[in-house]
Amino acid sequence: MVSPEASTMAKHALLRNRASLCFSDACLFLGGVLMALLLVWSFSSFAYPPSASQTLAASSSSAAAEAPPECAAAAAAPPRDSEESDNFYDDPELSYSMERPMRGWDEKRREWLRQHPSLASGEGGRERVVLVTGSQPSPCKNKIGDHLLLRFFKNKVDYCRLHGCDVFYNNVLLQPQMFSFWAKYPVVRAAMLAHPEAEWIWWIDSDALFTDMDFELPLERYKGHNLVVHGWTNLIYEKKSWTSINAGVFLIRNCQWSMDFMDVWAGMGPQSPEYERWGHVLRSTFADKLFPDSDDQSALIYLLLTQKDRYGDKIYVENEYYFEGYWEGIVGTLPNITREYEDMDRRPPALRRRHAEKASRYYAARRAEAEAEAGAARKRPFVTHFTGCQPCSGNHNQMYSGESCWNGMVKALNFADNQVLRRYGYVRPDLMDSAVVKPIPFDYPAGGDDGGGGDGGGEGAR
Repeated sequence: MVSPEASTMAKHALLRNRASLCFSDACLFLGGVLMALLLVWSFSSFAYPPSASQTLAASSSSAAAEAPPECAAAAAAPPRDSEESDNFYDDPELSYSMERPMRGWDEKRREWLRQHPSLASGEGGRERVVLVTGSQPSPCKNKIGDHLLLRFFKNKVDYCRLHGCDVFYNNVLLQPQMFSFWAKYPVVRAAMLAHPEAEWIWWIDSDALFTDMDFELPLERYKGHNLVVHGWTNLIYEKKSWTSINAGVFLIRNCQWSMDFMDVWAGMGPQSPEYERWGHVLRSTFADKLFPDSDDQSALIYLLLTQKDRYGDKIYVENEYYFEGYWEGIVGTLPNITREYEDMDRRPPALRRRHAEKASRYYAARRAEAEAEAGAARKRPFVTHFTGCQPCSGNHNQMYSGESCWNGMVKALNFADNQVLRRYGYVRPDLMDSAVVKPIPFDYPAGGDDGGGGDGGGEGAR
């Protein structure tokens, strides 16, 4: 095999020979010399490893001189998703603020998705969902408030990891004039623009948590609807109650209808010059509304009452499951629900198996089948909302004591977290003791005692 140095010297010698022959009018031999040169070059290329010859061949190009061949090839390949074309982000008039209406959002979003086809749908072809939540920008006044909010947020992050949702936590007032109940809408509006790939934006108050980590939103049910809230239609249209809907948890489609609807909805908020008037209107409309301010919940119900033909068909009032459940009626049932799930796990062997967290959806489907056989009473509540507890400020509703609020939160948070810890081999045996965990047993003892004690929070199985 010819060494690289010998090959290079041969090339130089041939070139010198070619020059002398031409100057001596012997150019008739040029063809033969060129053939010899080609033969020597081919042989020297064969002597080099492929990557070295490619590097030498590319040395005359300043763009590729420093890059390995595979990097140069990757750079030359056009990306599947491209930002090279103009889209709505390039519009200098674009505003994330609710102070300027959005026009043509469906067309803008459609064009962006055309430029980014890989982001058009989520895992398994499901519609993409972005969960949005948040809290105040300053530290909590209640001494355990920040700790509780951290655990509430951890709960949401766990759920999103298990179900393929993105999550955004906001802790600043994007539009300071929209405070209190109304602070969430600028965040939701901004999330729509930040996530054109998402079909749904899912707002969940900071004091709400998932207490069924297996359950998935039945998005197919909401085809043809743009807003999903928890409530009761008879309380809306017959009783005209301001508690007939809870606006602390809602699912809103990322589309022009939602942009327009939020403009109307927020038009009753504190940034509007009509804010005080709307407070009087809502107070006079709902006999059970005890405070004078215009709030988003009453405003939504008012729009359904007064403009049902315009909005009613696009708003889904969900009450077939705990899309948002009032905590006081739920917390006391959690120990029994835990024991019922443990009893259920003893029967089908498939539910007793240990499994990786990424396989959770498969086992959730098997569990749902077992739930259906056992009856709806055994179902965990999907979302538990601690309405009125105010974990950050501590200014809880005087209908119940602060202790019942804090204890209820601890119990619900541990109930939910046991479902997560189970996938990591541990569980809290007592729902009121957040610090103590135990390894889950390989199987239950024959007598059915899981050894957990306390509130039966074991959730233990293989």
